[in-house]
Amino acid sequence: MDQKMCQVDLIRRARRGDRECLDQLAEQAKERLRTYVYRMTQDNDLTQEIVQETLFEMVKALGKLKNAERFWPWLHGIATNKLRRFYRTERTQRNLALASAKRRETLKDRQDGLENLVSEELKGIVSAAMKRLRVRHKAVLIMRCYDGMTHSEIAESLGCSEFSTRMLFLRAKRALQRELSRNGFSKGSLLAALAVFGKMTAPTEAAAAQVSVTAAATKVGLLAEVAVLATAKTTVVSLTAAGALTAGTIVAPSILSRQDAAPPANPQAVSQFGFNNNASEQYLYYFPHGPAGPMMLRADSGTLGGKSSRQILQDDEANYDFHDGVAHINNHRAWAGDLSVPILPTDNAQLAAFLQQAQPGARTVPRVAGKGSNLLVLDSRDEAGQSNRPEVIRHPSALDADYFQPDWAAGKPIDNRDVMHKRGWTYFRVRGRVNGRKVFGAGRIPFVYSASREYSPWMKLQVGSLTIVDRYDEAHISRAPSTQLGTYRGGSFFKGLARPWMGLHTIDTVRRDAAERSISFETGYLPDSRFAQVELDCDGVKLTYKIDLKTDVIDEITFSTDLGDAGNLKFSYLQSIEGATQEFAPPARLRQRTASKSNPGLLWLVQLMEGSFD
Repeated sequence: MDQKMCQVDLIRRARRGDRECLDQLAEQAKERLRTYVYRMTQDNDLTQEIVQETLFEMVKALGKLKNAERFWPWLHGIATNKLRRFYRTERTQRNLALASAKRRETLKDRQDGLENLVSEELKGIVSAAMKRLRVRHKAVLIMRCYDGMTHSEIAESLGCSEFSTRMLFLRAKRALQRELSRNGFSKGSLLAALAVFGKMTAPTEAAAAQVSVTAAATKVGLLAEVAVLATAKTTVVSLTAAGALTAGTIVAPSILSRQDAAPPANPQAVSQFGFNNNASEQYLYYFPHGPAGPMMLRADSGTLGGKSSRQILQDDEANYDFHDGVAHINNHRAWAGDLSVPILPTDNAQLAAFLQQAQPGARTVPRVAGKGSNLLVLDSRDEAGQSNRPEVIRHPSALDADYFQPDWAAGKPIDNRDVMHKRGWTYFRVRGRVNGRKVFGAGRIPFVYSASREYSPWMKLQVGSLTIVDRYDEAHISRAPSTQLGTYRGGSFFKGLARPWMGLHTIDTVRRDAAERSISFETGYLPDSRFAQVELDCDGVKLTYKIDLKTDVIDEITFSTDLGDAGNLKFSYLQSIEGATQEFAPPARLRQRTASKSNPGLLWLVQLMEGSFD
């Protein structure tokens, strides 16, 4: 740290015109540039030419450098641009054969004294492979693997975003691997080849002995890997031309936490992974039917303060949670330990604004407005909680890709699911009394997306003489014996109820349903912490939900007004479906349809209590 500060001070003095400091800085820059440029060109003469031009440019433009701490990325950028311009010139093409012969001779001279490190054949193959790479690919490999620059520093040098740099680095690795594979090298030889090249291009034998390229240095992060893999076969949705990135930001508070731990005594904002706000996080959201449909989630946290990293995978089959070296399969989707409400990058501005007001101080990320099916949204945050710009990809087979598969090398996962969650769906009963009228009914609920395709949700409620039916492809209300009171959009009467197959925990589904109607809510843990309570204030009518956090379902809804309790609905779920009776036969489709009424959203429960359906 002291050495870095001394160097920053040297740069500042040189920038102010101190000649002695400028000479000293130029000498340091010359040594570092020589190695970098030689690795790019493998040509001594060309290296000397580019270094001299870069140093001249450095002296001329140093006064324009605003941040002395960014000196090295700035200098690498100058050298890289000069090389790119050189390779574009006609002179390079005319003298290609002569330059190639000269480089071979020069490289051989430089390899004297390094014969014990690698074989001549291997050096020749690696050298030729590097020569065939594009300039930007060579630049990002050298800056990252040998100069130890961070992705953000490389991004500054190359004049692009950090995410683009990570993708460029991954593409550079793949390009080098392709070149190596033409000579019979396996995929696992990349690290060795990079180490060989670093040694053979080091300025001295002592420096060569110090060269080491670790696996950690070649990591780019899950988001960049997904983007590169996906864009190889799919289409990246333009964030500007296609209007996918909307001006402004939305809230993105915690959505994941350590659900196996007790809730905090004094709840406060925690990170998505329940450690603290200083862990880096990466998210993949996949919407096979668009943002309004089911969502699959992959989320990863970095390590911090000795705490292990955590990974969440909620795909079409199950809910996986990997932490402390063990993978678990749970009944429930993830929820935030501080009971904050998740806001997704695809949420509309009105919903996001309401939730932001409900939980002030939450972190913000850019909002995307991608439309259509097969949307994959890639989002990340650094240790300081700052979000990178989300990337949107159209990927028709994301669920079959590696990053939506449970890939943790932790042995067999611990399966915590009960019988109905292992099955993926179940039947449920509803019993209760609302405003003096008896309520009873039944339904079917899938817990995961894959089950919803074969065992689609449905519900049938009898409220006095009223019958409420929702098949999720159509919904209607009728009065005995056969008077149809109105048809509604399918799914209307699942609003305000559990919909775990849609990709969010029930506690979040209920509150987001309330936010869609600008209904305020309060949330808290009940004493045993297995249950949470959500109270909705619906203009004189209060709905109080008791939600089982571990099974991800609603246990009970209580209705009350200023005059007192007005009823309740109690839900029960079948673990075993053997011997299920006609009670659970799916309701038939309507033979005749009337004009559909407007979707009441969660307020249908208020209308039920008030009797306004009559």
